[in-house]
Amino acid sequence: MKIRSYLKRIGFEGDARPSSDTLAALLRSHVLSVTFENLDVQLGVPVTNNVEAAFDKIVGRGRGGWCYEQNGLFGWALSEIGFEVTRVAAAVRRAERGDTALANHLCLLVRTPDDPETVYLADVGFGGSMIEPIPLDSAWHAQVPFRIGLRQLDDGHWQFVEESDADAVSYDFLAESGDECALSKKCTQLQTDPDSSFVLNLVAQKRTAETHVVLRGRVLTVTRLSGNETRTLESGAELVQTLKRTFRLDVREAEGLWDSIVERHQVLFGE
Repeated sequence: MKIRSYLKRIGFEGDARPSSDTLAALLRSHVLSVTFENLDVQLGVPVTNNVEAAFDKIVGRGRGGWCYEQNGLFGWALSEIGFEVTRVAAAVRRAERGDTALANHLCLLVRTPDDPETVYLADVGFGGSMIEPIPLDSAWHAQVPFRIGLRQLDDGHWQFVEESDADAVSYDFLAESGDECALSKKCTQLQTDPDSSFVLNLVAQKRTAETHVVLRGRVLTVTRLSGNETRTLESGAELVQTLKRTFRLDVREAEGLWDSIVERHQVLFGE
């Protein structure tokens, strides 16, 4: 794997020296360039948390990926550049799901040589809400069109919260190295369990400087600070076109998923 190829893939043209400014620039470049997507899961192609596989997929083939792939690759790149990186096993919606949520998300804690006392949460694999790293501290941050923040819970966990309009989602984590075995097992479960949301629904999410675009099944939603705009796709051909034009994903095989996407949409919305 070559760090220069990764930097070219994300459009980073600055001086890749390990500093807090560089960390912010790298994270921004990554989330603006790489789509969060689960197309391989939908197509029955196995996904691992192996960094070399993520490099081949995201850098070599211009695809996106989910948290295990994106944060795995981003963490590798940061380490190559000279940052101190900790891979963290987080739990999305732990308050609702309990221990079944453990390790269902990979995020990163990062220290920079120019500011070793500050620990940053850096997450390029949560669908694109974070566009700048945030210090590991109880505070809120405006990252249009989102409001994101951290708070420490009574049990010692940190909780990351993402809010937009009336919606909110969170994940909890301990500020320590995650159990790699648990991360690997959860990566497998999320793509094989018939009740997994990643198995049930096609998902693609893309960040721009001030908007967030989500395709879930056949519903395309654009989130702006002023609110959401939604439309429904009408054909497999439109699905492939949307993936290519909006999400920069040239995956023509996705057209074969259309019938199951429509069936799932009818179950959810009765349409």
